[in-house]
Amino acid sequence: MTGATPNMSDRGPDTSPNSSVGGLGRLSALVRDGSVTSVMLATASMQGGLKGKTYGTAHFLDDVAVHGTSWCGYLLATDADMRPLDGFGIASWDTGYGDMRLVPDLATLRTPTWMPGRALVLADPVTHDQQPVAVAPRHMLKRQLEQWERRGITASTGLEAEFVLYHGTRKSAERAGFQNLTPLFGGSRDYGLHQPPLLRKYLTDLHAALTGTGLPLEAIKCEGASGQVEVTFPHSEPLHAADQHMLLRHAAVEIGTVHRVLPLFMAAPDTGVGSGLHIHLSLHDAEEQQPLFASDGTDLPEEALHVIGGLLTAMPVLAPFWGPTVNSCKRLTPGTCAPVNYSWGFDNRTCAVRVVGTGARRHLEIRLPGADANPYLALAAVLAAAGHGLDNKIVPPSQVHGNAVTDTDLPPVPRSLDEAQQLMRVSDLPAQLFTPEVVEHYALSAHHEVEAHRVVVSPEERRREIALQ
Repeated sequence: MTGATPNMSDRGPDTSPNSSVGGLGRLSALVRDGSVTSVMLATASMQGGLKGKTYGTAHFLDDVAVHGTSWCGYLLATDADMRPLDGFGIASWDTGYGDMRLVPDLATLRTPTWMPGRALVLADPVTHDQQPVAVAPRHMLKRQLEQWERRGITASTGLEAEFVLYHGTRKSAERAGFQNLTPLFGGSRDYGLHQPPLLRKYLTDLHAALTGTGLPLEAIKCEGASGQVEVTFPHSEPLHAADQHMLLRHAAVEIGTVHRVLPLFMAAPDTGVGSGLHIHLSLHDAEEQQPLFASDGTDLPEEALHVIGGLLTAMPVLAPFWGPTVNSCKRLTPGTCAPVNYSWGFDNRTCAVRVVGTGARRHLEIRLPGADANPYLALAAVLAAAGHGLDNKIVPPSQVHGNAVTDTDLPPVPRSLDEAQQLMRVSDLPAQLFTPEVVEHYALSAHHEVEAHRVVVSPEERRREIALQ
């Protein structure tokens, strides 16, 4: 669990200058010396996956890097199965599913060790008049960071990613009907240092791949459920943190394929199991670089209290940003170490917001997002909620001293994605923190996710029917 001192200098990928010019020069050099023979351009989908194309180096350097490229706009209007969905303004059958422009962010250039000979560059969607696409996840996070810059405050975040490893591959899981998957190890190995050979080999290769790609890890550990592991990165600038989480997910899957290990970034991969994407947040005065949350004991600066107040006020109506699937809410139940209500406390893992550390290392851990969260959207929601609390000096309710799970007076987390998207639609606050267009887009995405599950018959329904016989 991340607890490193926030490192405000860890802002760019690799050691190259954090600029498009520097990235282009570096890519050209890698192509000339033969290290790179193709370039994968990728952007974040609504669901938090990387989508894109692989280009020849000459075409990329001469054309794509200079002019950008065009891809179908439905990339931001589909579900997990890449089905075109109705009702989205950005792309639909009515508009003919036209293109959107993609502009490479060459400052994100990396040469992933798990893809020898290939460079990876992230891209930002723009309109044909070169304006950012409002609903693009990476842009939504950038917009929130611009607002913090106007406040004269810099944010630092550390992401704590949990996921579960299973034996097999995507194909073998498909053949089994995605049922009865076998975890890589049984029972809790939380903090355990003795690892089965396959687990040790997988984690060793994952660690080497990430660090070799310029993604220094804070730690890797086994967690409390069968097959569950946790990967944490040091605190860094939020956009960088989200970018590296996307690369973690990509690396975990690609390396898993080699070892016949299937990683699942599900919030509730099995009944009673919860995997989180905890967000550790620090704020600093941009000019003085002084931490705003610094304190000892049970005293907190007003800024910290206001941020907590904003989180507990706004996160309930932003739930589709941090809990985007039907599975998300199945983690938010007693016994999974996930919060079941909106609460806060000092070093209290039963709360939605946990105050961690002392002195200058004091920061907040937001425990609401699950492993299935899109990191850009989850971070955007956290930063928007925190800013709302700071701007409006929102005073939080009293801290929880005991087990927050048993406190029935606290506001509960949503019981379903349908409930979450309805709360988002009826509140005026999400549109104030983002835009009406953004809110409608992601509420509609949640609606489609709910409808996709509504008619699906599960093995549990059959089991319960047979039990009646």
